[in-house]
Amino acid sequence: MELRNLKTFQVVAEHLNMTKAAKILGYTQPTITLQIQVLERELNHTLFNRIGKKTFLTPAGKKLKEYTEKLFDIVEELERDLVELNGPSGSLTIAASEYYCTHHLSLLLSSYNKLHPQVKLKIVPSNSLAAIEKVLNNEADIGIIACECDSSDIEKNPLDEERAVLVVSSEIYEKNTKEQIFANYPFLAYHENCSFGTLINQCFSEINYKPVSIIECGGSDETIRRAVLNQTGIALLGENVIKEELDKGLIIPLHYCKQTIQTSFIHLKSRSEGPTVQSFGDLLKEAWYAVTQ
Repeated sequence: MELRNLKTFQVVAEHLNMTKAAKILGYTQPTITLQIQVLERELNHTLFNRIGKKTFLTPAGKKLKEYTEKLFDIVEELERDLVELNGPSGSLTIAASEYYCTHHLSLLLSSYNKLHPQVKLKIVPSNSLAAIEKVLNNEADIGIIACECDSSDIEKNPLDEERAVLVVSSEIYEKNTKEQIFANYPFLAYHENCSFGTLINQCFSEINYKPVSIIECGGSDETIRRAVLNQTGIALLGENVIKEELDKGLIIPLHYCKQTIQTSFIHLKSRSEGPTVQSFGDLLKEAWYAVTQ
C-alpha cells in the first residue's frame, strides 16, 4: 500500500466527502476515487458506503481509519526526529504557570531565541496539573511544574526549591491576633483539583487549622497574591511568589510549612535526546536560578 493512497483515505474518512477531500489534497475527484478503489482492491474490502447523498465508513473503513491515524502519527514523529538530527529546529511549546511565564520564561525565551532563532517558541499558560497533561498529550514539549509527577512516561528535572508559607496582609495582621485571623478570615484556595492540595492539607495539620470558610480563586498565584494584598483572607503561597511583598512588610508570614515546594521541568522520556528539547532543558538548568537574582 502506498502512503499517498492511505493519506487520501485518511482525509476522505475524516470529512466523508470526496469533493472536499479533493480540494484539501489538491487532487481531482476522479483521482481521489481511483486511489480509494486501489486501496479497496489491495485490502479486498469496501471502505465506504454511500446512502443517498451521505457517505459512511464500512466496518473495514473504520478499522483502517484507526490504523491509518496511528501510522501517520508515527510518520510525523519520524519526520520530527530526523529533522532534529540537524540540531534545534521546528517549534517548542512550553506549558507553565503565569508566575513562571512572567518571572522566569520571559528572560529565558529571549536568551534561547538569540541562540536558536530558527526555533519557533510558544508559551501556554497552565497550572502544574494541566502542564503535565499537555506534555503527556503532546500539546506541549516542556512543562514547568510545582508538584509531584508519577507518570512513567515523563522525565522530571529539578530546578529550584522554596518554602511554602501561610500569609496574610499586614493590615489584617496589625489589627488582629493570630487566633482572630484564623477564626475570622477565609482561606484563599486554588481550584479544587490544584496541585497544592496535599501541601495545603499538610500545612493545616501542622498548625491544627481548619478554615472558617474557603474562597476558590482559580489556579493563578498572581490572583491569590493580589487577593491577599486586598485583605480578602489567608493564603498558602510559595515564598518566591511573594518575596518582594515579604521584604517590604506588605505580607506577613503566619506559618512556614515543613514541606517545601520543588519546581521542576518535565518532558516525555521519548523526547530526551531531541536537540530542541535538550537544548532548552540545558538552558533552564543553567539559568533558572540566575534570572531570579
